[in-house]
Amino acid sequence: MYNFCLIGYPLGHSMSPVIHKELFKIKGIDAGYKLNEIAPENLESEYNELKNLNGFNVTIPHKTGIIPMLDALSERAKLFGAVNTVKIENGKATGHNTDCFGFLRALEMAGIGLKGNVLLCGSGGVSRMFAFESILAGADLTIAVRDDDIPDANLIKSEIKDKLGKDAKVIKLCEVDGEYDLLINGTPVGMYPKVEASVLPKEQVKKCNAVFDAVYNPQETLLLKYAKEAGIKYSNGLPMLVWQAAVAQEIWFDTEFTMDDIKKVLKITQEEMEKI
Repeated sequence: MYNFCLIGYPLGHSMSPVIHKELFKIKGIDAGYKLNEIAPENLESEYNELKNLNGFNVTIPHKTGIIPMLDALSERAKLFGAVNTVKIENGKATGHNTDCFGFLRALEMAGIGLKGNVLLCGSGGVSRMFAFESILAGADLTIAVRDDDIPDANLIKSEIKDKLGKDAKVIKLCEVDGEYDLLINGTPVGMYPKVEASVLPKEQVKKCNAVFDAVYNPQETLLLKYAKEAGIKYSNGLPMLVWQAAVAQEIWFDTEFTMDDIKKVLKITQEEMEKI
């Protein structure tokens, strides 16, 4: 039997065990998946126990703190300076980042292209990944943030210039205007319980060709309601959550999941979320 876990602090109610168990079931893999709440000050002392597993997932606040303890990093993990998946094989721990592939496959599943003029709202960890992937895909990127977050957005802009040799534009949210091929919300705006908020007004959303909202609770945010009313393609963050877990298992077991596999897991995950 294979053994895996998710480490983070605090973990609260996580959908990861549900998602991973369903993915194990699809592949007929005998494996367990647990939540392991580890405070930052205990990560180093707990690490030897983690190395007895076949692998583990990593969430806040350990995505960077785990890196010095690992033996190797994938190219994407090096680029982002963040790890969310660790594979342990022959005593060697390799860090990967599957959030990026989860995002790309979620867009593909929704029939949304990552190209043209992309407007990214936010400058946190997930927004940083969205920004890098947009540039890697050849898109023209504009990052829109609150006044207080301008320094963080400029830091992402500088990193993109240093690591990828490309330019990005930084503006305030109140300055957003014009048409965009894709609007990405990397902020928590619209997340439960503050569901009556949208990162941008309806009139601006209508000027976009597609919307991706990283929020998945609620599954239809006010931002996505605006997109739905405008008749444009949209996706919430749940397919990204399921896909990043699936890509983690693809790394652990050298396997592949299909769109149909993920649709099955998505349905079960949605049903479980409605029970909360």
